[in-house]
Amino acid sequence: MSDNKVQIFDTTLRDGEQVPGCKLNTEQKIIIAEQLDFLGVDIIEAGFPVSSPGDFKSVVEITKIVKNATVCGLTRAVENDIKVAGEALKLAKTGRIHTGIGTSESHIKYKFNSTQDAIIERAVKAVSYAKTFVEDVEFYAEDAGRTDNEYLARICEAAIKAGATVLNIPDTTGYCLPSEYGAKIKYLKENVKGIEKAIISCHCHNDLGLATANSIEGVINGARQIECTINGIGERAGNTALEEVVMIMKQHPYLNLDTGIKTEMLYGLSQLVSDSMGIYTQPNKAIVGANAFAHSSGIHQDGMIKNRETYEIMDPKDVGVTESAIVLTARSGRAALAYRAKKVGYELTKIQLDEIYNLFLDYADKKKEVDDDDIHKIIESSKAYKEIISA
Repeated sequence: MSDNKVQIFDTTLRDGEQVPGCKLNTEQKIIIAEQLDFLGVDIIEAGFPVSSPGDFKSVVEITKIVKNATVCGLTRAVENDIKVAGEALKLAKTGRIHTGIGTSESHIKYKFNSTQDAIIERAVKAVSYAKTFVEDVEFYAEDAGRTDNEYLARICEAAIKAGATVLNIPDTTGYCLPSEYGAKIKYLKENVKGIEKAIISCHCHNDLGLATANSIEGVINGARQIECTINGIGERAGNTALEEVVMIMKQHPYLNLDTGIKTEMLYGLSQLVSDSMGIYTQPNKAIVGANAFAHSSGIHQDGMIKNRETYEIMDPKDVGVTESAIVLTARSGRAALAYRAKKVGYELTKIQLDEIYNLFLDYADKKKEVDDDDIHKIIESSKAYKEIISA
């Protein structure tokens, strides 16, 4: 793998499905998995096979249709979990078992009533057993964000010796600041013996709105896999949004990081996941929100009409959006009105525009948004209408 290649590990079908009320059936999962494969993600975490017969079946069926991506199944550091995942992945062209255990003081003391050494033993046993089913084993250190770095390095080193090919460093509670998370990745790169044998992965949650920033800081400091979901859906406040990290790396070429994702599919896949799961995507969501390429302020609209790059850092076509939107509201200026009027067939002179703009403002004060039908009505009600249509 190229040193500047960042693998995209999509967990929409596993962590994303943990959103209350967002259960997908097997058919829906297959459709989404196929699109993720077309998108170019490197790993699809298809589910948690031991959790239910339905999840087991979904993982099996996904292994049958995925042609390029690695198909991954999640487990706890429990022998039966791992065995069931191994069975579910039998037909995968390339399969991965994702196993692990909590490593923070809080998890060790309260969740497991255990000790650091005993947790390392359980981790080693889990990775070793997973290795009997697949070559590709990913170890997750749950709550790594709040785990002491020295202990985290110890358990990562033990996991590599046991055969782990990927080390997942989750900020499970979304607590880390980007500088802290980046420093944690850097520490592991510099202090784990055998680290060159494994890929470090970022799995960041969004409880404080820092998931994307933390993931980017992680890859800047040497991680080469990001775990993410379409639209950033997931447990509690969600996960790292796939579309955000992918476009950040694309729009900042000096980072020298590449994902190979077909970005023009992002908007369509966002819509598919939103519709399938019944989750409303907020209009101001970065990259794929309804307003991501919409402009309603007169100052912004004027700049956009003159040159798109004045207020847009991305070409909407790069993410699958047909074009930017000039939205007419009471905050819009003459330039935007003239632009939209021309779109529906009216070439207005400055004098005509001045009259119609005043009518437009009265209209816009009564409506949240002025659409194309409204433009026709406004112009038809003007004194200049006959002059306009005869021109």
